[in-house]
Amino acid sequence: MSKKQLINRIIQIIIVLFGISLITFTLIYLAPGDPVRTMYAASGMIPSEDVIQQIRESMGLNDPFFVQYWNWLSSCLRGDFGISYSTKKPVIDIILLKLVPTLKLAFMSLIVMLIIAVPFGILAAVKKNKVIDFLIRGTTFLGLSIPNFWVGLMLLYFIALKFKLLPVVSTGDGIEKMILPVLTLAFSMAAKYTRQVRTVVLEELNQDYVIGARARGIKENIILLRHVLPNSLLPLITLLGLSLGSLLGGTAVVEVIFSYPGLGNMAVSAITSYDYPLIQAYVMWIALIYMIINLLIDISYKYLDPRVKERG
Repeated sequence: MSKKQLINRIIQIIIVLFGISLITFTLIYLAPGDPVRTMYAASGMIPSEDVIQQIRESMGLNDPFFVQYWNWLSSCLRGDFGISYSTKKPVIDIILLKLVPTLKLAFMSLIVMLIIAVPFGILAAVKKNKVIDFLIRGTTFLGLSIPNFWVGLMLLYFIALKFKLLPVVSTGDGIEKMILPVLTLAFSMAAKYTRQVRTVVLEELNQDYVIGARARGIKENIILLRHVLPNSLLPLITLLGLSLGSLLGGTAVVEVIFSYPGLGNMAVSAITSYDYPLIQAYVMWIALIYMIINLLIDISYKYLDPRVKERG
């Protein structure tokens, strides 16, 4: 990626973030209820109407929409996302505190998924239309059909409650407390990626360079390891980046099931308690992380695959 392309991508990210911020703020602005009453209700207090109006005035909630939006956006650009209604703590501190466990969960899930998907995908491609291929494809189809929350509940019931092999609540401290949520997230991803790996490897196995290598008597294992796998890396890296972005924003159900202290669980709690500043910050951070990950993947193309050409 050239310097000009990088600048264009950064400009695109800024424009998209601006659009997301405007949409997010508008939806929160139009949401039913009074933020001040919600804030006090979370603390169990019921102030008088005069106090509510004074606080609304001090918080700028009586200002026109675009004035409120500009004040909020300028504060966000300075790293100030406001104060949480429910915890009375700075929102940025809560986000950063919950981000680390979610990143840990996401990366561990991706690693477990790759350990399962890559060898089985290659095996299915090499043994195309044989018994092992049909077994792997059937299993992956079943994995894609089962929702994450059902897998999590079954693992929780049998492994944690019935056989008591692992703890029920996952606090994020220690490997044994992360096994169940990691397996839950890796299960459906492994099913999808196994099929993707099989498809990519099959496409490479039909390329002319593979046919030529076989004609020269090169062993099949060497062809797979030295030629097919490196050339299959680029589309898989793209999918991995998309999956990591979706994991950071889409683990809410799994985190709630296992009481995992991550961003998803925090977002659900913020929604149920009408914690508007926390919801807004969560949306903005997830969008920013997702776009940065995709930008890093695009930058890595040049180093992962020399065939990728620079285009204006």
